[in-house]
Amino acid sequence: MTAELIKSNLNLYAVLQNLEDLTAWDPEMKAFTANWNISIQFSVLKGPQAYILFQGGTCKVGKGALPDPVVKLFFLSPAHLNRMMDGKGNPIPLKGFTKLPFLAKDFARLTSRLEYFLKPKDELLAKADYLAMNTRLTMNTAAFAVAELGLLDPLAKLAAAHIRNGAVLMKILPDGPAVHIIFNNGRIQPGRGEIDKPMACMFMQDLQVANAFLNGKLDAFSAIASGQVMIKGQTPMLDSMSLILDRIPHYLS
Repeated sequence: MTAELIKSNLNLYAVLQNLEDLTAWDPEMKAFTANWNISIQFSVLKGPQAYILFQGGTCKVGKGALPDPVVKLFFLSPAHLNRMMDGKGNPIPLKGFTKLPFLAKDFARLTSRLEYFLKPKDELLAKADYLAMNTRLTMNTAAFAVAELGLLDPLAKLAAAHIRNGAVLMKILPDGPAVHIIFNNGRIQPGRGEIDKPMACMFMQDLQVANAFLNGKLDAFSAIASGQVMIKGQTPMLDSMSLILDRIPHYLS
């Protein structure tokens, strides 16, 4: 398993899925995409496939292939996709040539907005709305990255092998947002929102604490010792999951 292939899986399945929340929670992008009715297929040679479906004012990002997408974008390798995601390359369009102006202008504006929220600067984090969006998207990325790394990255696979069956909940107090990750006989399924009867829980005191913790600006030991981050349940599950989370910066920066 090459680093480029792992990164391409993370880009499609952990980063791109944030478009769902961006179009739902960012007022600017919600209004901008409200009337979009288009599907876009991403296919990587010997790599992952994903699609984005805009319909009825909602955005759905999923794994695999759509039966008849409006636009098909092809990549010659995982590295080709990663270069595009880094703003250094372009896909090969196989279908939907009349939509190329839409991709170059409107869709590019949407993905630029996503990058704006995912790559924070300290002065932007001082704004409450920006802080909330960055924290939400960062936590989403972490949860979905755990699923990919736990299956693909050698060190993360070792950590995942020591996680018992059950769900882990990560929540920002008092009212969320939250994500959960279900471990079940080698399968790892991330999701948004809370889940009934999690085996282990990580509660973050507020948005400021969550943001600092998720962005590596708050030491985990200090945060737990001070009560800013509270853990409950099967703490070995959280310990092993933390080892997986530590692998994210090796692929995404």
